[in-house]
Amino acid sequence: MIDDFAKNYLHDDLREMREVLVWKLDGLSEYDVRRPLTATGTNLLGMVKHYAYSSARYFGEVFDRPFPEDAVPRWDDETAWKNELWVAPHETREQILDLYRRVAEHADATIEALPVDAPGNVPWWPRPNVKLFNVMVHSLTEAARHAGHADILRERLDGAIGVGAWSENPHDAQYWETERAMIEQAARAADPEGADRAASDPGPA
Repeated sequence: MIDDFAKNYLHDDLREMREVLVWKLDGLSEYDVRRPLTATGTNLLGMVKHYAYSSARYFGEVFDRPFPEDAVPRWDDETAWKNELWVAPHETREQILDLYRRVAEHADATIEALPVDAPGNVPWWPRPNVKLFNVMVHSLTEAARHAGHADILRERLDGAIGVGAWSENPHDAQYWETERAMIEQAARAADPEGADRAASDPGPA
């Protein structure tokens, strides 16, 4: 039996992961929060926008509690899916973060209003009939995944790591350079040929 303890536990973790994701933008320039940092275009502010859209759908349309604004396109709007992972020049950081907060409030209201076994329908899933519990687990997994993406992207930009201001990097650059060199040496010892191939092929930017 899924009880309120499980529901509250998941909800607390979901709130935490939401905050981790947006904290990764703090202190960065407009360019750095928007620019593609992988070969497939992954970018920090785009992930925040995407997660806002996703949460609005999962805790809105799925439970017949649509997000009460036109700011989030419907799940079946094919054009929306093409641009929800990046941010256009006319969209400001403030607009995206404000939408993210409003969607979170709407999601929290849905979670608080419904029992954990409340039925929902996710039309884009192979098995669309779900319960609130399923959607909470899915949304938490998605938030944690994107927070992990953001952690790596932010470290690549300026070396900042952690899940909040209270957990920032306790070590200096020299410490991490020594640590990295040790790990590189171990990797080379395990596969010298692979190390040589990697050195000649830097891979995608």
